[in-house]
Amino acid sequence: MCLIAWNWCPDRPEQLLLIANRDEFRARPARALGWWSDGHVLAGRDLQAGGTWLGVHRSGRLAALTNFRSTTPPRTDAPSRGELVAAFLRSGLSGAQFLASIVGQIDRYNPFNLLVFDGQQLLGLESRHRRIVPMVPGVGAVSNADFHTPWPKLVRWRDALTNLSPENLASDSDVLPLLQDTTVAPDAQLPNTGISPEFERALSAPFVTLPHYGTRASSVVRLGHEQGSFMELGYPDATPASAQAGQVTWTFAGA
Repeated sequence: MCLIAWNWCPDRPEQLLLIANRDEFRARPARALGWWSDGHVLAGRDLQAGGTWLGVHRSGRLAALTNFRSTTPPRTDAPSRGELVAAFLRSGLSGAQFLASIVGQIDRYNPFNLLVFDGQQLLGLESRHRRIVPMVPGVGAVSNADFHTPWPKLVRWRDALTNLSPENLASDSDVLPLLQDTTVAPDAQLPNTGISPEFERALSAPFVTLPHYGTRASSVVRLGHEQGSFMELGYPDATPASAQAGQVTWTFAGA
């Protein structure tokens, strides 16, 4: 997962809107959105490591993860960061309790950002700094750097969500163009993360279209106080035009 943005409005009927693009090597096997065998977790699944990049629980909990971009090769002996998403969703802990419980284990994993929502609080964890980041109501975003780092594509989504009216935010047809935006940033605005300028330029688009790597799935998650919906778009031909949609709506357990 390489780009996530949200609009968190605890006092509105739709308290959380989250949009996300997952960028990954195209050869890495994955399962599309669906209920897992336990019947409680709704998510896609990484079939190589077994975790997920974004998921929800029947109770209305949500978790999402991005990797931290680094020129240091990832450790091959590290456990899957995607396990943390599923672990939170299945946990009975609050977001703050869960993040506090894993801070001491962070060194086991390659660097990551984890976003969790327990129905009351929206919180982030930056593993590099061992820092828990409380999110304030409103629009926020994260890519493959610290939360709110103003990379061009992050700013593009953040500003778009900020400027959409409540009516537009409630319409998937107004949100989907953000997910499928292939506009690359001007070179003067590119971050310097240690990769080649050509690769940096290609990754600056919200929707990445490289031959062997790019946007594999787009997601729109809407969580109210008693009901949620999760839409996922897959791209078999690696282009926005090839999008295949799946959507699940459910009532929260106990609602």
